[in-house]
Amino acid sequence: MTRIILVRHGETTWNIEGRYQGQEDTPLSERGLQQGQLLAEGLRHIPLDAAISSPLQRSCQTCQFCAGLHGLPVATDDRLLEINHGSWEGVLAGDIQKQYPKEIAQWHTEPHRVQMPGGGESLEDVRRRVRAAFDDYATRYQNKTVLVAAHDAVNKAIICDLLGLGMEHFWQIKQDNTCINVLEYNDGIWRIVLLNSTNHLGFLFSGIEQAGL
Repeated sequence: MTRIILVRHGETTWNIEGRYQGQEDTPLSERGLQQGQLLAEGLRHIPLDAAISSPLQRSCQTCQFCAGLHGLPVATDDRLLEINHGSWEGVLAGDIQKQYPKEIAQWHTEPHRVQMPGGGESLEDVRRRVRAAFDDYATRYQNKTVLVAAHDAVNKAIICDLLGLGMEHFWQIKQDNTCINVLEYNDGIWRIVLLNSTNHLGFLFSGIEQAGL
């Protein structure tokens, strides 16, 4: 069996502002740094064999907090990069609503039909590359536990896919900053053991709805 502890990065300055981040390399906010440290403490006593992160600093630094307590290096995998939001990257959610009213409406109702404007990705693009990564991990890390640090859209897409759900179910999965998900692979079957846990932050659920997603 392969066990993957999948986490989302801590809060960023753009999360606070409600800007679409995509593959822009945004830093953690002060609260995001605190969340990363709390995540690390929450996983301190969980045996980890490897740590892998998106190369973007918000995920990599979150992963490093955790890996450091286990004496592990952090490997990076470009397949874990956040969705490329194209021309929406760096733009406030409210401004996107004004500039792309039809596209943003479809993004929130039919996300599986949206190709991000300006050379961005679709959720299917994200699903394919992240699923390839997870299939590799399942083979490479048999009988091991792997920490994987990624992003909101990445996590939602892979969780949907591993559950056999299409990308039209994307918005039915929530991923809070530094949430913990546990996924297990055994004999060709993936299962979800834990989803969007934030107990390490001191609450069962956040009630936070971020705009720049």
